Amino acid sequence: QVQLVESGGGLVQAGGSLRLSCAASGLTFSDYAMGWFRQAPGKEREFVAAFSWIGGITHYADSVKGRFVISRDNAKNTVYLQMNSLEPEDTAVYFCAAAGYPDDYDDAYEYDHWGQGTQVTVSS
Repeated sequence: QVQLVESGGGLVQAGGSLRLSCAASGLTFSDYAMGWFRQAPGKEREFVAAFSWIGGITHYADSVKGRFVISRDNAKNTVYLQMNSLEPEDTAVYFCAAAGYPDDYDDAYEYDHWGQGTQVTVSS
């Protein structure tokens, strides 16, 4: 059974940083692209960042480019999201997800497995 467990969320002031982690189990981690999505209250889930399953290619939403960095450690079956220069608009529940050979990294429907989410709150 596949499990994705996020951690690292919390409350931070604007301009601060947080590092999210997502530990995966029950799958061959290196065979999956890993992504981060977020959902703010009253809004649809949106793509944040993704790391390809091969080639070390990263993808970012325009809203987080230059501020967020996604990375993965296949030896630890873990994907990370380093979030810097946080803004109140980044407040949301952040989900990690795993996709087997996706065509579109920013399409939530490409992802097969999801974590339960971790809350990130940025105060102004």
